[in-house]
Amino acid sequence: MKSFPNGFLWGAATAAHQIEGNNINSNWWVMEHAENSNMVEPSGDAMDSYHRYPEDMKLLAQAGLNSYRFSIEWARIEPERGFFSRAELDHYRRMVDTARDLGLDPTVTLMHFTVPRWMFDDGFWRADDAADLFARYTEAVLPILDDVTYVCTINEPNIAAMLAGGEDASNLVAFGLPNPDLGVADTLLESHHRSREVLSQLSHVKSGWTVATQAFHSTGEPGADEKLHEYGYPRDDWYLEQSAGDDFVGVQAYTRTFIGPEGPLPVSDEVETTLTGWEFFPDALQMGVRSAWEKSDHTPVIVTENGIATADDTRRIAYTEGALSGLHAAMEDGVEVLGYQHWSALDNYEWASGFRPTFGLIAVDRETFVRTPKPSLAWLGDVAKRGGLA
Repeated sequence: MKSFPNGFLWGAATAAHQIEGNNINSNWWVMEHAENSNMVEPSGDAMDSYHRYPEDMKLLAQAGLNSYRFSIEWARIEPERGFFSRAELDHYRRMVDTARDLGLDPTVTLMHFTVPRWMFDDGFWRADDAADLFARYTEAVLPILDDVTYVCTINEPNIAAMLAGGEDASNLVAFGLPNPDLGVADTLLESHHRSREVLSQLSHVKSGWTVATQAFHSTGEPGADEKLHEYGYPRDDWYLEQSAGDDFVGVQAYTRTFIGPEGPLPVSDEVETTLTGWEFFPDALQMGVRSAWEKSDHTPVIVTENGIATADDTRRIAYTEGALSGLHAAMEDGVEVLGYQHWSALDNYEWASGFRPTFGLIAVDRETFVRTPKPSLAWLGDVAKRGGLA
């Protein structure tokens, strides 16, 4: 038995725009419906989780999980600059209450890629007042967080900095990542710090941001190690270093990328790949966790995302078992890990890739919205109930 500590968080994760539906005041909705959009399809009703979240949470709790990570939507809460919707604040407070009532510890993310249309139009993360706006938004949502322990300020700022220039969002974690906008990266860091300052008004809250760790590998050729540092540092390591001193750092790990002397290499034709075209590589998780622990000067880690897009649920189970085995090994070596939250609770809208890549522990009929738990949900729930891998 590979046992995990008492109090370990076993859960699943979602993001508001990807499951709620009709997030019409967000910048992503605008991009989805723009002429000549590079999005495969718009998010539309998504999984209608804005209305069906109690059912989604209940399925997770019934399976045996004790944690649920979800995001609250800035574009709903502040649909116009300076106007905060009491009704939307109440809606997200009910989500926290529902999670608590079902025995799920809520991990709340304040910003998961999407921002209000007006914020995007007024300069996005390049605006002089961007950090002020995010701090003000954080202040507005404090009542939602009365009994929330873990708060993620910004989801994957490293990916957000890469996408800030309008790069192709279908390439979120894969070969050939776009160049990050370093000015945006600095603004995201300032926004994170300002948000944490506001959150410190609630003494019970522990806050951090989440980083998409890439598990970059050197090919070992002459010049490859140097290229790995040049390529990987502004896309991954810098964000982990900046997590030092936070209450935790979220690790989001899926696959790996080989770096040669000329840069990143495409995935080999000889390896198993997922519906996103990424290599099936469960050890990406322990590599990301170990890297985060080392580079953040031993900041506690929460695995806030880990999973694969596949239509074969047996491969999802195999991937998750391998990832958890590697996570256990890292913890045996002294890495402090507080929890594991699988991506994703539901099959959902995967940004520019549309609904085709299925990451969920729960399938959703897009016509009827009927939820069907997959065997992987029961498997993970059994691991949670046992407290480890048999």
